Formats: sequence, structure tokens, C-alpha cells
Amino acid sequence: MLKSLSSLCLLTALTLHAPALHAQVPTGIPPAGKPPTPVVAGIPANYDQDKVGTYTLPDPLKLNNGKPVLDAKTWTTKRRPEIVEMYETQQYGRAPGRPDAESFEITDKGTPALNGKAIRKQVTIYLTADKKHKIDLLIYIPAAAKKPVPLLFGINFGANSNAVDDPGIKPGEVWDPKSPAPGTKIPAAGARSFGHIDPVPLLDAGFGFATFYYGDVEPDFPAGFPYGIRAAYLKPGQTVPAPDEWGAIAAWAWGMSRVEDYFETDPQIDAKRVAIHGVSRLGKTVMWAGAHDQRFALVIASCSGEGGAALSRRDYGETIAHLEAPTRYPYQFAGNWGKYVPLGRNMPMDAHMLISLIAPRPVLLQTGNTDFWSDPKGEFLAAVAAGPVYKLLGKDGLDTDVWPEAKQPILHDIGYYMHDGPHGMVASDWDIYIQFLKMHLHPEQ
Repeated sequence: MLKSLSSLCLLTALTLHAPALHAQVPTGIPPAGKPPTPVVAGIPANYDQDKVGTYTLPDPLKLNNGKPVLDAKTWTTKRRPEIVEMYETQQYGRAPGRPDAESFEITDKGTPALNGKAIRKQVTIYLTADKKHKIDLLIYIPAAAKKPVPLLFGINFGANSNAVDDPGIKPGEVWDPKSPAPGTKIPAAGARSFGHIDPVPLLDAGFGFATFYYGDVEPDFPAGFPYGIRAAYLKPGQTVPAPDEWGAIAAWAWGMSRVEDYFETDPQIDAKRVAIHGVSRLGKTVMWAGAHDQRFALVIASCSGEGGAALSRRDYGETIAHLEAPTRYPYQFAGNWGKYVPLGRNMPMDAHMLISLIAPRPVLLQTGNTDFWSDPKGEFLAAVAAGPVYKLLGKDGLDTDVWPEAKQPILHDIGYYMHDGPHGMVASDWDIYIQFLKMHLHPEQ
């Protein structure tokens, strides 16, 4: 089921061995017991559950004026927009809407692929009138499909041509942050491969699959800003986004919405049954994409951690201070987020409210029990705290506040699953993913 290091995602070995691009997780973490305290960017991190500190979470069901949210209409028309604005202005940054110049070029209208299991399609999505900014989208549809199919859409760290063993894929290009000319992409064939995807298990289950390279939208290194989509939206006199404007994560999420624009035009895809998936910083990306764009039907976020599904107020693992350190990833967030260093205990929101924005749609948080850096317990507690919003909207939260052991999935409208292992996704996670997708997107329909 897995090819090489990953399927749909990066596994831990890749994350650890590509520090320039994916230095999200400190090395040297033992597989069991209480790990030593790492120091990242000169900032110690806590790995002791007894030292997380005390905190109070803001109430997702209380309006800014202090009045309670007692019904779905008040949530939808008043409270949800308040929380969206918090995340837009204080964490991820405001992004523009659908570009007027957006256009689609279908370069592969449907070719048999993957030993007859699939029909492969390739689409170029142009984001600007000059066609300088574009997304190369790869799609597989089950060959036997007679009607529009539900689909898992995964944003990926690598080019499409390096992602799937299919010689018919258009050769891709990727950014090289170490290049002396950082504004130039290099052929993916000569770059490090970030794992492979095997879509066949999804196809066999009745789902389509789609992916694109996140660097098509925005480079993932500070010096890459002039070459990404955010630079194309600078106002006259601007050289960088304003403090409440989009960081790279919001740009990648915006790119996912542009792909959904295309899905709505494709008669072979049921655009109302599109699930999204990403790992690590792309787990953060799909959390925000799903929270912000309600067209996505389901979210699967793998190890999204701090800045994603883990509570910021907990002093455990990576913190806002680590992400906002100048040598790390402040460019991924709105400038305003730096105001909340180190733990965000003065923020008007926290990760449980991000999960709440996905309600009533299903969300699955997948993590690992030794991924201390991403705080798997913090993700669980955020999911618990989002439960009242799901309940208000007639859906099921986790329905427990007892943190489960590894390999004990909780699959309701909010799902939580922790494999026995570290950061990323392992082969056995696929079974949980497909089970969750079948529960909610019903490929048999």
C-alpha cells in the first residue's frame, strides 16, 4: 500500500532527514518514556504533561458581546463569522477571494492509468491573467465509475511526477531553497523525492484522488516570497503583506479553494463530497482550508500540531514562540500572530475554535503517540472542547474526555486516531482514513 516513505504524506524519516524544508520535529526523541527537553531556535520545549500550566479556553459558544449562542442560526450568522475573523486577522491572515482571471486548461482529458484501475486527468489552473502563477493538478477517477465520485484531495510536499508511479504524469518542477537563484524552479526529476502515493486503495473503495504540489502556490522558505502568489497581490507601495494579511499557510489553503473551483466544473467529480488531507504544516493548511471554505465536505489533518489542531495555551511541545522564531516559520502566518508569543494565552481563540469552524462537517485528527513535538494530547483536548458546537448543530463530538491509547480510534463526526509511533502517517492509518471517508461520504451512493 505504501511506496517508499509515504502514501499521501511524509513519514517521520523524511521529516527528520530534510531539515531545510521540513525541520518541524526535533531529532533524538526516544520511542517511549519521558523524552528529554529539546531546545529549538534557542527556546526550550516542555515534554512533561505535569508542567503544561493552567489555562482557560475561550468559549466558542459565547458571542463577543458575552451573550450565549443557543441555536444553530446564531452560530451560523453571528458567532461563526466572529471566529473566522479572529483567525483571518490574528493567525493565518486575510486572503483574497476567487481571482477574476482564474481559468482552467485540461491537458489530459482522461487516460487509462494504474493498470486499468483509474482514469487519469491533468489540469492546469491559472491564477493570474499573465498565467505566471498556476497549479498543476493531478486527478484519478475510478475506471468503473458510472456517476460523479467523492474524492480525497491531498496537498503534497512534492511534484505530481514524483508522487505517483505513473509515467504519463506531466514532468513537474519544484523549488530549491538552497539554490543561488531562489526564484527558479528545478526539474522534479533531479530533486529529492518526498515519497510516493498509491491511490489504488482509494480507487478500490470508490473514491477518486487528486493532488498538487504546494509550492505551485507559494514557496516554503522566507526568500521565496517574491515568487509566490502573495507577492502578486501586494498593493501599490507594499513590499510585504500587512500584519493581518495572509501568510504562506493561508496561501496554500487559498490554492486548495481554487482547486475546488475546478472540481465544481468537472462532471466526473461530486464537488459536494470532496475531502481534504495534509500532513504537518500541510495539516495546518487543511485545517484552515476546511474551516474557511465550507465547500469542503470533510477534513483529515495529520499531525497538524501547534498552529493547527493542538491547543496553543498548553505549554507542551512546539509553541507559538517556536514557530515565530525568526529562523523558523513566521512567514507561514499573519504578522499579528507574533503578538501572542509564547503560548497565546491572550488570544481571543484557540485550536478548539478552529475545529469548531469545520462543524457540522466531519473532521479526523490523526497523530502519533510519540509525536511529542506536535502535542497529540493537545489535539485531543481541542477536539473535546469543540464538541459542544458539534452537539449544537446536531452532530456527535468525541463523546469522551478520556484520552485514548494508541490504535484506539474514535470515529464520530469528530474523529481522533493516534498510531503507535511518531510524526506523520504510517501504513495502518490508511485503513482508518478509508473507514472514516466511507462513514461520511458514502461512495456507494
